[in-house]
Amino acid sequence: MKRNINLPVYIYFIIATMLIMVLFPLEGKFRYSFVQGKPWQYGLLTASFDFPIYKSPEQLKVEKDSVISNFTPYFQLDTNVYSKQQKRFNVDYMHYDKKYWNPEYKNYVDKMLRNIYSAGIVSNKDHNFLLDNHYSTFNVLQSNNITVPYSTNDIFTIKSAYSYLLDHCPSFLDVSVLRLADLNDYLQENVKYDTSLSEIVRKDDLKKISPSIGMVQAGEKIVDRGEIINEQTYNILRSLKRIYDGQEGTVQRQTGLIAGLSILVVGLMACFLLYLTYFRKKIYASKKDVLFLLSISSLFTILTEICVKSALFNIYIIPYAVIPIVIRTFFESRTAQLTHLITILICSLMTPFAFEFILIQFFVCTVALYVLKDLTKRSELIKCAIYILATYTLSYIGLQFLQEGNLYKINWNMFIYFGINFLFVMFTYAFIYIIEKIFGYVSNVTLVELSDINLPALSQLSERCPGTFQHSLQVSMLGTAAAAKVGANPQLVRTGALYHDLGKISNPAYFTENKLEGNNPHDDLTFEQSAQIITNHVPEGVKQAESYGLPPALIKFIRTHHGTGKAKYFYNSYKNEHPDEPIEEEVFTYSGINPDTKETAILMMADAVEAASRSLGDFNETAIRDLVNKIIDGQIADGLLNDAPLTFKNITTIKNVFVDKLLSVYHSRISYPELNAKK
Repeated sequence: MKRNINLPVYIYFIIATMLIMVLFPLEGKFRYSFVQGKPWQYGLLTASFDFPIYKSPEQLKVEKDSVISNFTPYFQLDTNVYSKQQKRFNVDYMHYDKKYWNPEYKNYVDKMLRNIYSAGIVSNKDHNFLLDNHYSTFNVLQSNNITVPYSTNDIFTIKSAYSYLLDHCPSFLDVSVLRLADLNDYLQENVKYDTSLSEIVRKDDLKKISPSIGMVQAGEKIVDRGEIINEQTYNILRSLKRIYDGQEGTVQRQTGLIAGLSILVVGLMACFLLYLTYFRKKIYASKKDVLFLLSISSLFTILTEICVKSALFNIYIIPYAVIPIVIRTFFESRTAQLTHLITILICSLMTPFAFEFILIQFFVCTVALYVLKDLTKRSELIKCAIYILATYTLSYIGLQFLQEGNLYKINWNMFIYFGINFLFVMFTYAFIYIIEKIFGYVSNVTLVELSDINLPALSQLSERCPGTFQHSLQVSMLGTAAAAKVGANPQLVRTGALYHDLGKISNPAYFTENKLEGNNPHDDLTFEQSAQIITNHVPEGVKQAESYGLPPALIKFIRTHHGTGKAKYFYNSYKNEHPDEPIEEEVFTYSGINPDTKETAILMMADAVEAASRSLGDFNETAIRDLVNKIIDGQIADGLLNDAPLTFKNITTIKNVFVDKLLSVYHSRISYPELNAKK
């Protein structure tokens, strides 16, 4: 079984508020925005606690690079290598041919091995490491845990050590004898790179770099309004922001952020709710209208949240001007302006330079509402978009002059963002069409399009019911003029009037304005049957309108243009013939609903007055005024206008408009003289 979900209006506000808060970027914790070289836009800021002044990332990088470039790597010395190789040489020497190897050779080799191992022998890999990193010295950890500096230029590899041994051979010795002894077998690396120790020392040196360059004490002034943010002040503000950001993970910080956000967002949404409750009761009573306003506000708030969180695009690309344009299309300007204001205030809680953001958007909203008073043509939207682009540009330039005194530091990319915003505003026309389909609204643009008499519905009405079509045109003329005088929507009344008698297409001949002279089909019917045919044009009109896909706002005119009134001609005729018999009221009563808007009420009055005016014999002002008063007063007496938001002053104005328009239609014309024929 299908159930209708009937939620109270405040539930919609709670859902919208929760949705906004869930997506709100809580990482924007530091509530001030600042740029080096620009004035401080807020009031006096003092330190509420002691905090260090952190070095900038660039400064820390320079110091780290300096530590790394001045770092000296660490090697390990293996003393056992020299003793082992010296022992091997002494043992092998005992087997050498003493004819060639006299003691002077042995003494020379002993001396050179001692010198070479004292300078150190490293592997080719370690030697290349020292050269590639431009290390002129390196530290060698001795067996007694004492570090001794070694020179890279003095260190040997096995190859260079062997060459050194041969190249320094004294003249009284034969080098060829040394070569035959394979002295390179006694050369082995005794100094090796210690990766782990070097990395530990490197990290320890980096840790010794101080992240700060001073302290700010509690109560100390940081910056005041209007002061230019120099490098020192910028570093202090950046340090303070870093401290606030560092508290992101703490429970206390998160709780405070959520509490503050809840108070502000709930407060703004509550203001919106109170506005609708006390000043726009009709909108508040319509859950569809409330849902539409909240959807528009939430949509742009969520777009802002995504923009701030992801940093994919600049916030001024978002076309906030669409909010007042779209809402003004379906509602009045004050609701459009307040909805825009609530949305902008919520968005400003997460945007940088909130004051500039609010100021620019305020200008844009005001200009949009002033320029686009009534959207009926595409050209009006283009004109409005151009004005909005100009407003963005001038507002931004004005702020630059205020803050800088010149345009030298202007951000030219902002004009690109404004241009993209302009293009998005141009797509508002398509956005309005989507909203009409989702919420069942009808804009003036759509009303103008539906007023085209070449459309299938109106074309068929004019062909099959020419009298009814002419009647609809006259009702449209009366209703439009009256609507303009009492603050109703003239275009809505004009279009509704064209379609209000669409149901007469089914039986055109049974309606007076369409019947031929001398042929009355009602003569063969009873009063009850005739009344049924006449009153049935209302549900039949609804059926026809739905088949043509007309919007609900126009179908409402069909339902209400007779309200719950009666087919008076047949009802009175039946009563006159059967004065003493009970009458079945439902047979003669229309199955519609009474009008509850200015527009539908005006159409009901215009329809009845125009139809009755055709029966007048004398079209002077007195006769027409008496007729208008009689018809409208009768509708009031029958309670058909009880739900319409019209004052007595409105009704008097409408009556006067009807009289003036009918006089202009039925005014007398002069007789043109005939041309006398020549005798």
